Amino acid sequence: MTVARRTPIGALVVAYLISSTGTALSAVAIPWLVLVSTGSAVATGVVGFAEMAPYVLLQAMAGPIVDRLGLRRAFLLGNLVAAVAVFLVFLLDARGILPFGVLVGLVAVAGAVRGAADAATAPMIPPLARMARWSDERAIGLYSGANRAALLVGMPLAGVLVATMGAAGTVLLDSVSFLVAVVVVIVLVPSVGPGSEVVGSRLRPGAYVAELREGFRFLRADPLLLSLAALIVVTNLLDQAMSAVFLPVWAHGRVHDAVAFGLVGGASGLGMLAGVLLAASVGPRLPRWITFSLCTFIAAAPPFFAVAGWASVVPVMVVFFVCGVFGGVPNTIIGAVEYERVPPVLQTRVLGAMRASAYLGVPFGSLLGGFLTQSIGLALACVTAGAVMLVVTVAPLVFPVWRGLDRTVTA
Repeated sequence: MTVARRTPIGALVVAYLISSTGTALSAVAIPWLVLVSTGSAVATGVVGFAEMAPYVLLQAMAGPIVDRLGLRRAFLLGNLVAAVAVFLVFLLDARGILPFGVLVGLVAVAGAVRGAADAATAPMIPPLARMARWSDERAIGLYSGANRAALLVGMPLAGVLVATMGAAGTVLLDSVSFLVAVVVVIVLVPSVGPGSEVVGSRLRPGAYVAELREGFRFLRADPLLLSLAALIVVTNLLDQAMSAVFLPVWAHGRVHDAVAFGLVGGASGLGMLAGVLLAASVGPRLPRWITFSLCTFIAAAPPFFAVAGWASVVPVMVVFFVCGVFGGVPNTIIGAVEYERVPPVLQTRVLGAMRASAYLGVPFGSLLGGFLTQSIGLALACVTAGAVMLVVTVAPLVFPVWRGLDRTVTA
């Protein structure tokens, strides 16, 4: 009976692990494909923007639609369409007929449907956790750990695969990963979650707008959630510049090896996995505010200075690993606070609005990274981004609103 209760949440975590591993493969393979074919950091940034802008938009706008489709069905449809879009990238490139504009369009489609699928996934966690009789911290920790494990496995594997079978072949495996995740959820995860009372009902334009407003209104009324979103806007913007532009340019221009890109990403993923699992096991006993504030401050800036100063892979890997450990800890705190403060019936809309707001900077991070690198060089671009990170991550230690992390709020 215990195993049966835990199977659905375990299956969702496994499905997320598989699809995230495939996404990590493409996160290395597609920037590398663009760099090799165009030699342009700006073009690499444009592709990153084209993927993440629709992702963010659908995170914000898909909530009422997801409620009517049902969380599980929205997850399945999103991953199926993403599988087709990514497969077309492989197919057209393999045949030598993949213009840059078509590549931009396909990654935009993949980003959009992934945004809708992710808007459906987060609200599935609490009911599946209750079914398994797990705490939210534990479920969030394992779910976040799946993402970190995907980076750990996917990015080093992508470096090897790109070097041996080419970028297009590596992208094909991402398409397969989406399909495998769909099968796992179809077989093992039941339909659960908030919003089930409106599944299948008609969505009129007026109701759609009203429901979106309801989510954003709730978010605007909570200063702590707004502060979290604002902090993540900046940190995600700069982290995206690192992963989408700075690291590929560093590996291509200084180390001259795609494997280096994957190894550094894998070191970061290993550290984050360790941090997430540590927080999942001891998180409920830690003081939230000081833990979140110190870990965020320690984790954010050093990777930028490491990439700016070193061309050697090993020291950069060490910095990314250590910062990954500290950076993985805040995830369970953020998730637990969100689920505590937002009523279940509003989670698809409020959490979608919050994630969209928080990730608003991500698409522009790719563009910013490309233009900074092109205009002032990699080293100075990384130093500039690292300095901004230092300033921004002091905020949780300084402003009183962040002490609300220590209070448990019943929705």
